[in-house]
Amino acid sequence: MILIVAVRYLAVSGAFAWLSGRVRPGIYAGARMARQIRSEIGWSLTAAAIYAVPAGLAVYAWQAHGWTRIYTDPGAFGWWWLPASVLAYLLVHDTYFYWTHRWMHAPRLFARIHKVHHDSRPPTAWAAMSFHPWESLIGAALIPALTFVIPIHVAALGFVLTVMTFFGVTNHMGWELFPRRLVNGLFGKLVITASHHHRHHQDYRCNYGLYFRHWDRFCQTDSGLGDFDAETRAHHGGVPAASRRGAAAGLAAPDV
Repeated sequence: MILIVAVRYLAVSGAFAWLSGRVRPGIYAGARMARQIRSEIGWSLTAAAIYAVPAGLAVYAWQAHGWTRIYTDPGAFGWWWLPASVLAYLLVHDTYFYWTHRWMHAPRLFARIHKVHHDSRPPTAWAAMSFHPWESLIGAALIPALTFVIPIHVAALGFVLTVMTFFGVTNHMGWELFPRRLVNGLFGKLVITASHHHRHHQDYRCNYGLYFRHWDRFCQTDSGLGDFDAETRAHHGGVPAASRRGAAAGLAAPDV
């Protein structure tokens, strides 16, 4: 399972890093970015080993003992439950992520745990799993735990993991994959894309969600879309004022 999670990370992040270089030539160029990417890969492979443990236990519990709610007959809970279960998992995961993420921006926790992720400035396609081990432990348990509670077809679970991987990587690339008309339309008002999450990496005290924007809107932490050009300037000549303010705000954020 460690090998599966690690290879998945290297393959998907590597593919989108390659695409980033094709779409935005030089976006990850330079010695400083090379050092940052090496750090991101190192932290991410550590995270892969941690994420693999609860995942492996859930697979063992399912295959060896049938203790989970994972099933293989598509009609066992009705065909309507296939998409509904995917949405249920994503909504629960998004809720868990929002509140644990916001919690990790409390000053002491940020400095000890979450700062590792925010050391990626600007984030790259390699940063999706660049976590301190404690943050990896916090994030790794939820999806495996849900398999013991919420019924899900094995293919639907695979789709949930694919969505999680896709958004985790593409939201850190430093450029927007989706067309501007989608980002500025209803899709972008509901779903978090790179433009929205990038703002979090600039200002720190906003945009805490993972997939959807409803928690940020409800809690008044939605600050809209980020400025990719500002991070490009940072890459080529120092951290801009917005990012310096964000770093300070991250360390001075109030407890939540």
